[in-house]
Amino acid sequence: MLLAQISDLHVVARGKRLYGRIDTPAFLTRAVAHLNALAPRPDFVWITGDLVDQGSPAEYAHLREILGGLEIPWALMPGNHDDRASLRRAFADQPYLPRDGEFLQYALDDLPLRLLALDTLIPGESGGRLCQARLEWLAARLAEHPDRPTVIAMHHPPFLTGLAEMDTINCDNSAALGAIVAEHPQIERIVCGHVHRPMVIRWNGTVVTTAPATAHQVALNLLDGTPTAWIMEPPACHLHYWRADSGLVTHHSYIGDYGAATPY
Repeated sequence: MLLAQISDLHVVARGKRLYGRIDTPAFLTRAVAHLNALAPRPDFVWITGDLVDQGSPAEYAHLREILGGLEIPWALMPGNHDDRASLRRAFADQPYLPRDGEFLQYALDDLPLRLLALDTLIPGESGGRLCQARLEWLAARLAEHPDRPTVIAMHHPPFLTGLAEMDTINCDNSAALGAIVAEHPQIERIVCGHVHRPMVIRWNGTVVTTAPATAHQVALNLLDGTPTAWIMEPPACHLHYWRADSGLVTHHSYIGDYGAATPY
């Protein structure tokens, strides 16, 4: 199975630009074309939060229009820039999204890998959290299929990245999550977004990765006290390649034209 992950789309309303400069819808359109053109084509695309920038209906309408060109099955989940109610209304036809309840969490059971989406959104805040109700939901889902290889997605990473300001707005109760994860060896990977950079860490018996963004990235600066800044490094996505006999391998796939591949 080939699972693609795109994250932190920050789509704005038609005619707008993020920060007055970044045409995030155009970048997402390129990402869609990139995914459609991949060979082999991914079996599924997971979109791991910050779908739009302000959570407005106009932004979600624009997002839906662009995703209409994606020729691969996909699912989305919220990040801290999203609004649950507006997202639900815009994508009311998506059967995996819960119709009621506070949180947008779900399980996808019809793929070779089982996919569990966690909702870390705290309305009005940049940081994330998994309250007791959300953690209990995860524990119950993991207990249902202890032998099925599983990937968990959550927008906010549960570990310290070394990016000082970003680490103040990650998932703030990661120890409770880690205790659950440590009890379930079927978890092949936890995939995150939020930090606009690719990262990898061994964590509580599994591996956690973060995905780059489809448009702007967060500048890599590991000096203490450095404010967060964005930079126009190449956009990219992650391709998680699964084989039962070898496990899950994550590839970093740059979006853009970098010339034809040249044989050695």
